[in-house]
Amino acid sequence: MSWIYERKGLVNLLISLGLQAGLLPTTLSALEGTPADRPCMTADIRHDWSLESLRELYDTPLMELVFRAASVHRQFHDPAEMQVSKLISIKTGACPEDCSYCAQSSRYSTGVSPERLMEKEKVVEIANRAKQAGVSRVCLGAAWREVKDNAQFDRVLDMVRGVTDLGMEVCCTLGMLNEHQAKRLEEAGLYAYNHNVDSSAEFYETIITTRTYADRLKTLEEVRKTNVTLCSGGIIGLGETVDDRLKMLQTLSQIEPHPESVPINILSKVAGTPMADNPDVPVWDVIRMIATARIVLPRSDVRLTAGRVKLDDTAQALCFMAGANSIFSSETEFMLTKAVPSPSYDRDTELLKALGLRMREPFKHGRTHPAQETSCSVAG
Repeated sequence: MSWIYERKGLVNLLISLGLQAGLLPTTLSALEGTPADRPCMTADIRHDWSLESLRELYDTPLMELVFRAASVHRQFHDPAEMQVSKLISIKTGACPEDCSYCAQSSRYSTGVSPERLMEKEKVVEIANRAKQAGVSRVCLGAAWREVKDNAQFDRVLDMVRGVTDLGMEVCCTLGMLNEHQAKRLEEAGLYAYNHNVDSSAEFYETIITTRTYADRLKTLEEVRKTNVTLCSGGIIGLGETVDDRLKMLQTLSQIEPHPESVPINILSKVAGTPMADNPDVPVWDVIRMIATARIVLPRSDVRLTAGRVKLDDTAQALCFMAGANSIFSSETEFMLTKAVPSPSYDRDTELLKALGLRMREPFKHGRTHPAQETSCSVAG
């Protein structure tokens, strides 16, 4: 299915469903006459989702699913706010892992040249430009299998301090780490740590052999021993089934508290990797996945990440209505490497303005996040 859809048709669809700003109810009490067998949508924080209940939810007629997700989103988040992040590859390429989708693996010829660890001054300079563009969070990514207690890690800690001093949230994605390393990052001011589970435990084994699913979950456990917020999600388009996608959400929902940020990536097909010729993900699958994630993880930020550049403005608007409230943007128009494109700052500023959305300020919730709280609050 083509990624490009006629703007007029989808805009008219949005209008006909009452999905424009301000027309949705803030709670589902306004939905009268709904079938009694619909999944409960009181938006309780749950850690006990079964695969069957997730499948029932996911298979809800799409526009009804979007409506429910939008209602949950408004219950827990400001619907006019978008969290915008910037990725910086502080150490590029030559990763020893064999992740079948990754441009930075040393196992594949992808055209990505290895680069040494970036200097702190360069990182802070890029972060400062991002701040001027309205970005609230910078994510520092290193193509490492795991963190090692050495001079390079000390330099990363200094980068974290430098970007934090700009008044920005800092996220790191550095591979596996232990509790001591997580605490050192916390002491340096780290706001979030990213470590994706990628897919279901069963499917994971078919795309990565150099690191186990249990290894990934162990890293998440180590981060949870600190006050650093957790960022963990996955990728669709790897060749997985719908049940694999839902099992991924099930795994994330079992973490207490839920991850504060849940990135949903659309596979960016990189020449030279085993997944270069995978079929495109239908846009409706993307929207359905975003909506399901929003309902299952109501307090979390749901981030529409890699692959967003494939979506036209109206498709992105549907994703935002379905509960995506976080994106990556870039002055260079790529994510970590040139192999994975990203919308530009200017393009995203234009889009958010057209949709009446504003960029979230950094540290809106202080050093915590609503996903770490136990009581329910209704946005705006």
